Amino acid sequence: MATDDAEPGFCEPWQAQAFALANALIDKGVFSADEWAQTLGDEIKRAQAAGDPDTGETYYNHWLAALERLCAEKGLAQAGEIGTRADEWRDAYLATPHGEPVSLP
Repeated sequence: MATDDAEPGFCEPWQAQAFALANALIDKGVFSADEWAQTLGDEIKRAQAAGDPDTGETYYNHWLAALERLCAEKGLAQAGEIGTRADEWRDAYLATPHGEPVSLP
């Protein structure tokens, strides 16, 4: 998130959506704030070990990885299902004319 009030809080809409979803799942008790912090920290450490430069530009990629991991662990979605759905959304997005809503068949 940007710290300057003149700049948007998130660079991309999906970042705000992932942020809101994680917070909503914490609020609903699906996982705790401590569990979230531990999982996000683990994902950041994993990325750094794999060569992530830790410049802040990839922070929400780690946020998303932690969210996907917890959703799979909590049985909200299976790990393979998450990847398949991401592929379906990417294909639908690429096939959708600019300005039109994206929808899955």
